[in-house]
Amino acid sequence: MALKDKIAVVTGGASGIGRAICLRLAREGCNIGIWDRDISAAHRVGAEVGELGRRVLAVEVDVSSFSNVERAADRVHRELGKVSILVNDAGFGEIVAVAQMSEAQWDKMIAVHLKGTFNCTRHLVQDMIDARWGRIVSISSVAGLRGAAGFVHYSAAKAGIAGFSKALALELGSSGVTVNAIAPGLIETPILKGSALRDETIAAMVRHTPVGRIGAPEDIAACCAYMVAEEASFLTGQVLSPNGGIYS
Repeated sequence: MALKDKIAVVTGGASGIGRAICLRLAREGCNIGIWDRDISAAHRVGAEVGELGRRVLAVEVDVSSFSNVERAADRVHRELGKVSILVNDAGFGEIVAVAQMSEAQWDKMIAVHLKGTFNCTRHLVQDMIDARWGRIVSISSVAGLRGAAGFVHYSAAKAGIAGFSKALALELGSSGVTVNAIAPGLIETPILKGSALRDETIAAMVRHTPVGRIGAPEDIAACCAYMVAEEASFLTGQVLSPNGGIYS
């Protein structure tokens, strides 16, 4: 329980990777703020966190809205306290060719993933600067490192998160705040299940993955747990890609 009583906010914490991170950080001793558009699912994850003996606050948040995030941050401050850890995980997936992509589809992808990462960081980072201790971990994707056909807007947004993290790490390096990103490969999540990827496409990707399986949300949560640990104070500005060896 090295992180006992530190307050962690996890966006997109109601399902998939976000849920796994909420539970892992709760086991590490953190009190958890769960930010998600699906408030019912957020409350369900909150109940799981509560069963681990940790304080929890579920908040309905649209991370693409600056003012919405500001209100959520104010509520966390009132009900939980100052934030030490931020995990930017909120996002969604969508397959569409550029030739058929609408302006609205492009704008929404960038707004949720990239602007959302900025919005949440902007409203919580001062807590960490003031405390001279903080951890910011943002979820990028292997698609942001190598690209993915049909996911141009998603790949661009995730590459932007990697660049954002590297630049912010330089900006905050002397403040005691580390900033890193995780770029997962194929992970068994609701986003994957709801995507238009065909079963045979997923099977082919697994065959080309050296470890021979799809990743689990807990695999990503384990990486996150290290990045936010006290022992990781020398790790900043890095993009770690747990992808089963499919890309290096």
